[in-house]
Amino acid sequence: MKRIGVLMLSLALVLSAGLAYADVHITLLNTKGEIQAQLEDAAKAFSAENPGITLDIQPTPTGSSPFQILSSVYASGNAPTLYMGDTNDMIQFADKFSDLKNEKWIKDSSDNFEQVTTASGSIVGFPFTVEGYGMIYNKAVLAKAGVDPSKIHTTKDLEAAFKKVQATGAGALVIAPMDWSLGAHFLGIAYSLTAKDQAGLNKLVADFKAGKVDVSKNKAFSGLLDTFDVMKKYNVRKADALAVTYDECPALIGPDKVGFYFQGNWTWPQISGFATDQKGFGFIPVPISNNPADFGNSGIPVGVTKYIALDKKQNSAAQQAAGKKFLEWLVYSKTGQDAVVNKCNIIPAFNNVALEPKDPLAISIRQYVAKKQTLFWINMPAPDHWSKVGASMQKYLVDKIDRAGLYAEIQDYWKNVK
Repeated sequence: MKRIGVLMLSLALVLSAGLAYADVHITLLNTKGEIQAQLEDAAKAFSAENPGITLDIQPTPTGSSPFQILSSVYASGNAPTLYMGDTNDMIQFADKFSDLKNEKWIKDSSDNFEQVTTASGSIVGFPFTVEGYGMIYNKAVLAKAGVDPSKIHTTKDLEAAFKKVQATGAGALVIAPMDWSLGAHFLGIAYSLTAKDQAGLNKLVADFKAGKVDVSKNKAFSGLLDTFDVMKKYNVRKADALAVTYDECPALIGPDKVGFYFQGNWTWPQISGFATDQKGFGFIPVPISNNPADFGNSGIPVGVTKYIALDKKQNSAAQQAAGKKFLEWLVYSKTGQDAVVNKCNIIPAFNNVALEPKDPLAISIRQYVAKKQTLFWINMPAPDHWSKVGASMQKYLVDKIDRAGLYAEIQDYWKNVK
């Protein structure tokens, strides 16, 4: 009994704010491989400032499905203390995650972004990253070609820009062929044009499952794919489009070899390593029609793209308390804020964080947010969408299927989705 009393007292000390932790080991499963090194440095700084807590950052392979990874670790009884994942992951595994609605940082969360709230009212996701994506452009390449990015509003405008850039000897653009980029981000724009909030997405998914949506007659899908056809035509690597790696693309747009690159601000750490001008980049929306006034031609998808959940099933009370301490550290400590904004180049989701991102892509996104020219971010309308539909987009990229074939595969996916 005496030993139990000592253990209870130790746990009470661990859970008390401001007191030192006993030897507590926690883990964070990271699904953003491009900031693995930065998170490892942040973990060291956190552990140094919080004696008794050791935080390890567990990497996941780039392009791996977070849903499948999380399913595997729970099945093996080896769940991480903290899990970084997508909105769908938060909902699918909500019964395994702690309710965070009473945490201090809730009151400082930005009203611009939705929380991941379950049907019962629990908040299961800490908003870690605000990101945006679209057509990244290299200012120097466009200036040499006489292209003003602010004048690109339609698919025809984009093709005209491609032609002018190509005429200078540079490549018009490079397309990253990863399934997550094509299936989640690029095709995600079509869903964003149809579903303008979470309620709209829920209805759209239900309509897809019920067979009420004919993709071939959907204006958003057809317009977006018309633009993709133009992109395919001017892709600097169209001869070996599927051989392009994620790491090769920044090495093309950074040093002024291509004018455009479809991707998000998460690529800045890689682009900056090649950039001849550290300020010479920005975003334009991906055009979806030839009418400048059409919804979508003036906005880019922006939202919280990664949340952090806290496991309550396979981690001890002490580990859960330490996990909550880390989330607070990210929001309220100077070192944590610096790690998020300056080291990871992440736009913060909290009003109390005064640090401003310094990289040009994050600055460009902030400008779209300020002008309210944003689309509701949708990249995972279903857990395996990026891998299944992304594979279909890869086939379309290299003309292994035509538009009718792509539409058929998208419809088939939704007919069989679980």
